[in-house]
Amino acid sequence: MTTTKDGISHTRTRIQQFNATKQLEFFESLKLAKFSGQLAIHDVQDTSWTLYLYLGRIVYATGGIHPVRRWRRNLVAYCPQRLAHFNEIQLELATIPEEECRISWEYKLLSLWIDQKKITREQATRMIKATIIEVLFDLAHPIEVFCQTIKDNLISTRLVLIEAEQVIAEANKLWQAWQEAKIADRSPDMAPVIRQPEALKKRTSSQVYQNLSQLLDGQQTLRDLSIRMRRDVVTVTRSLIPYIQLGLVQLITIDDIPPPVSPPIAHKLSKGISPHRILIACIDDSPQICQSMEHIMRSAGYQFVSEMDGLRAIAVLLNRKPDLIFLDLIMPNTNGYEICTQLRKLSYFKQTPIVIVTGNDGLIDRVRAKMVGSTDFISKPVDEKLVLGTIEKYLSKKV
Repeated sequence: MTTTKDGISHTRTRIQQFNATKQLEFFESLKLAKFSGQLAIHDVQDTSWTLYLYLGRIVYATGGIHPVRRWRRNLVAYCPQRLAHFNEIQLELATIPEEECRISWEYKLLSLWIDQKKITREQATRMIKATIIEVLFDLAHPIEVFCQTIKDNLISTRLVLIEAEQVIAEANKLWQAWQEAKIADRSPDMAPVIRQPEALKKRTSSQVYQNLSQLLDGQQTLRDLSIRMRRDVVTVTRSLIPYIQLGLVQLITIDDIPPPVSPPIAHKLSKGISPHRILIACIDDSPQICQSMEHIMRSAGYQFVSEMDGLRAIAVLLNRKPDLIFLDLIMPNTNGYEICTQLRKLSYFKQTPIVIVTGNDGLIDRVRAKMVGSTDFISKPVDEKLVLGTIEKYLSKKV
C-alpha cells in the first residue's frame, strides 16, 4: 500500500485470469472491507478501466477501448430522448463544478439529467447496469490484470448501488454464450466491413445484400450493430461468421468516437484523472532487465512497454509513443547510440526523455550518449529508487 501527499491510500494487486470466480472473490473482499473509492484496472496491453464503489457496492464503471461508443449506444438503448438534445451536452458539462469533475463525465451527466427530470432514475439505473456488465465482460478476456484500489470520496451522489455478484453473474453468462458460439477469439468491439462486395452479392438475396451494405460500413462495432438491430451481440456475430470465414466480410479494429466535450471542458474534466497513466518504454535485449523494469513500472502504477529486438524498437516506439524511454546501450545488430540518433531525427521524439542504460559506466560512453541526444545515463543493474527518481525528475509535471 502507498499513500499520496493528499492522504489518499492506494493498494495494487496482480491477478492472473480475472474470470468470474476471481472477480467474485475480489469484490467480496472489497465488500467485507466496506471499500469506497476507485478500482483502477489495467491489463498488459495497457487498456484501463475504472470502477467506482461505495461500501463495496458498484456505483459506476468506465474505460476500456471504446468508453464513448459504449456511452453513446447505451444512451440510444436506454435514454433515447436525450439524442434529440445532443447539442446541449457540451453546455450541460460546462455547468458541472470543477471540484466535481474528477469522476467520469458520463456519470455526472446522468446525475444532472435526473436532477433536471430529463430522464428517470430507472433509465439511469438500466444504463449504469449495462455499462458495468460490459466492462466486467471485457475483463474476462485479459490473461493478467493489475488492480489498484484508491480510497477517496469522489461520488457525492450515488444514483444506484449495485451488488457485484449480480452483475458478475450476468457478465459471465454473456461470456459463456460468447465462448459457446465459438467466437471467443474475436472481440465484440471489432467492426465488420465488406471486403468482396460482388462475391457477397452473388451469395445473398438483393434485400439481404442491401441491408448488409448499409450496416457493414466498418464504422460500427458488433456491439453498436446489436443495439441498432435490436438483437443480442452473440446472435449478430454468429450471423456474420459464414461471410467472415469466406473472406467476404472482415472484422477490423476501429477507434473510439470523440467525446461530446469541447477542448476547454475536456481539460477541466481531465484535471482529476489519476496521473498514473504515463507510458514508460524499455528497449533492452535482456529479458531479465525488461521483466525487472516491468515490475518496477507496474508496481508504481505506470503503463509499460518493452522491446528486446533493437531493429524493431523505433517502429514500436512510434506506435506507442511513450512519455519516457529507457534505452540499452549494447544490443545485437544495433546499439543505443544509433537508436537514439534516429529517434531525435523524428519530430515526435525531439523532446522525449531518453535515458541510456548500460553496464559500461565510462566517461567516453557518457559523452557519446550526450552527443547523440540522450537525456540521461544510468548504470546496470537497475536500481528501483534510481529508476523511479529518474522518471520523476524528467516527468515531474506529468507525475
